[in-house]
Amino acid sequence: MKNNKNALEAEAWKLLEKSIIYYCGKPIGTVAAQDPQLDTLNYNQCFIRDFVPSALVFLIDGRTEIVRNFLVEILKLQSHEEQIDCFKPGLGLMPASFKVQSNGSEEFLAADFGEEAIARVPPIDSCMWWIILLRAYQKVTGDVELARQPEFQAGIKRILDLCLVHRFAMYPTMLVTDGAFMIDRRMGVYEHPLEIQVLFYATLRTARELLLPNEDSYLSTINGRLGALEYHVRNYYWLDLQRLNEIYRYKDDEFGKEVANKFNIYPQSIPQWLIQWLPETGGYLAGNLGPGRIDFRFFALGNLMAILVSLADEAESQSIMNLFEHRWQDLIGCMPVKICYPAVSGLEWQIITGCDSKNTPWSYHNGGNWPVLLWLFTAAAQKIGRLELAKEAIAVAEKRLLTDQFPEYYDGDHGRLIGREARIYQTWSITGLLAAKQFLANPDYLQLISFNAINDDLGCKL
Repeated sequence: MKNNKNALEAEAWKLLEKSIIYYCGKPIGTVAAQDPQLDTLNYNQCFIRDFVPSALVFLIDGRTEIVRNFLVEILKLQSHEEQIDCFKPGLGLMPASFKVQSNGSEEFLAADFGEEAIARVPPIDSCMWWIILLRAYQKVTGDVELARQPEFQAGIKRILDLCLVHRFAMYPTMLVTDGAFMIDRRMGVYEHPLEIQVLFYATLRTARELLLPNEDSYLSTINGRLGALEYHVRNYYWLDLQRLNEIYRYKDDEFGKEVANKFNIYPQSIPQWLIQWLPETGGYLAGNLGPGRIDFRFFALGNLMAILVSLADEAESQSIMNLFEHRWQDLIGCMPVKICYPAVSGLEWQIITGCDSKNTPWSYHNGGNWPVLLWLFTAAAQKIGRLELAKEAIAVAEKRLLTDQFPEYYDGDHGRLIGREARIYQTWSITGLLAAKQFLANPDYLQLISFNAINDDLGCKL
């Protein structure tokens, strides 16, 4: 078994080396996939969100140059101009992906802000992952001067301006459209999806660390928003049996400030599957919340990231891991980790996805299993002392990933099938495993991606 594990990691490192993109002779990122059997489409580009687990693997391995180059060049690609033309990227936006092109002997980077993406949706999460990665780079290298450079400070403020823009809303959460993050197709995640709220929270906490102390106006705004956002998500997104009973007994159409049903959620909207599925000691943060609506689906990335950045408190974090433990077959199954549960099907699938042939039930983003999420699961489990769950999940992944050639995702209610349209040799499936193993080997690496509770943060001024 040990030899098999060594062979798996050796092959993973070999594939990671082959995935590196070079720009002007310097390493700058990794391609999305190296599938020799299917059309490349844009899988030969470097995606900002895809590169995060690769970057963590490189940082932990001491290969910081590629991460620094990535941070510097992506900042240059950030949109610097006010949005006058509605077909241009807004100020502060960072691209979904980029590729190296040449004009004679001159190389340049071509960025895609969504102009070529399916449904033409620009990503909001790219800039958030970029700043989170900048913090990780600083923690590994001790290079505080990079983030203090004027162009980096300006880039951070552009991200904040984009995220903290004046809005037609009265919630502290961030409003986004379908397809603007990892769930990059129509899946009914418009309005205030959990993943974006968690990344937004992490972005604010990161910016507070990286901004120079003389940025009083930004820091004051950040501190005010952090407290409101934390309160809002913890109180209104949280679901456990106690909360479910409260919703079940809600009165609707209440008017005034002091009401229980603040979002006018109708008890009839509680799905039958949830009543049976939710264990007594488990809970999770709902997928979305808006007027008259809770998306009761479980989304893995948002919940795992909430543990890491301490948006979920200690009790909630333990409850999320209890849910994984009690519903292991549903959420881990034959390949960690299911991206969301349950899948939508039938007429609901037709309406929510627009009859998306790729997001059929238990496939792709509609209940598929994604190996890349293994690193987040491992880090979250380790942070709250549930190491046995992390080890078990890694063992599940190790049984198949090498034989299956590191697919992009798996299909089926338990993830038994390689995704129907999944690319093989998907880089973030490779680095999801490598990063998970690194976190398992040394808990000190958690500081690269995690935050303490906000009240324990010495810089907190709330």
